[in-house]
Amino acid sequence: MTLPLFFRRSLLAITLGASIASPAMAQEREMLNSSYDIARELFSAVNPEFIAWWQEQNGEEISVNQSHGGSSAQARAILQGLRADVVTFNQVTDVQVLADAGLVNEDWQSALDNNASPYYSTTAFLVRKDNPKGIENWDDLVKEDVQVVFPNPKTSGNARYTYLAAWGFADKEFDGDEEQVQDFMRTFLGNVAVFDTGGRGATTSFIERGIGDVLISFESEVNNIRQEYGSDDYEVIVPPMSVLAEFPVAVVTENAERNGNTDLAQGYLEYLYTEDAQRLLANFNYRVHNETVVEEFSDQFPETELFSVEDVFGSWDEVMETHFEGGALLDQLQRR
Repeated sequence: MTLPLFFRRSLLAITLGASIASPAMAQEREMLNSSYDIARELFSAVNPEFIAWWQEQNGEEISVNQSHGGSSAQARAILQGLRADVVTFNQVTDVQVLADAGLVNEDWQSALDNNASPYYSTTAFLVRKDNPKGIENWDDLVKEDVQVVFPNPKTSGNARYTYLAAWGFADKEFDGDEEQVQDFMRTFLGNVAVFDTGGRGATTSFIERGIGDVLISFESEVNNIRQEYGSDDYEVIVPPMSVLAEFPVAVVTENAERNGNTDLAQGYLEYLYTEDAQRLLANFNYRVHNETVVEEFSDQFPETELFSVEDVFGSWDEVMETHFEGGALLDQLQRR
């Protein structure tokens, strides 16, 4: 039986379309990196370099897509079906929740060097021109006339580091006296002018809306903000003591396997440890581990006493249960 002309033309179009589309689809793989809120510009710079590196190493054209938000919100999105191949987060617990769900390998922290943290930072202050409130250390943030801006610790890994840095300072300042530490934290939290959901929102509140006297964020971020919005209008203060903020990365194994990207995902994370990538990270004001790059950028990063979350608080599991779960210390300290 001869098909009508209309159907013959339709079948021809479908066949031609398939023959044109298939080679293109076969030539280029796509992967998705799920990352924290303020890492947009960083990975916009990293991705083209990685794509060129992968092409040179493997002779394959690929593309890399990004998804950004609060670190915990990104983890929840993956749990709900976001098919990210890798995560580049700013807090261990947000990777661990994926491991607990079976999406990331249990041994993810030992799969790469430095606890799977290719770069790190600490918490620092961004103040307005000439530092009118004289803010130099954490105890300056509990003065009556100081308004503080940082994100909500319930939704932002960035903010949890800020909270823990302030607590660690107070713990040392008051020699572990729990009552004095909690009084300090109650005043500190009471001085917060606005709790945005993520670091980018906090930056908008401080820079564009003119709220607050000091923005607290990662050292890398406050330096990037100052460079973007005017080095003459803002100053960066790195306090003498602060928290070590690691940036854990992991392959989302279940998704990478399903997407056919296991090798690509692993290569992406390993690339972050290369000297070229470490130099790029340092240019974005992140502290790195590569000794050559550390030496090159030694004048860029002030010395400061860094304490780890584990040293002061025991473990991230303890931190989350004691401080950040519903009804825990954060909620108690914010009650009026």
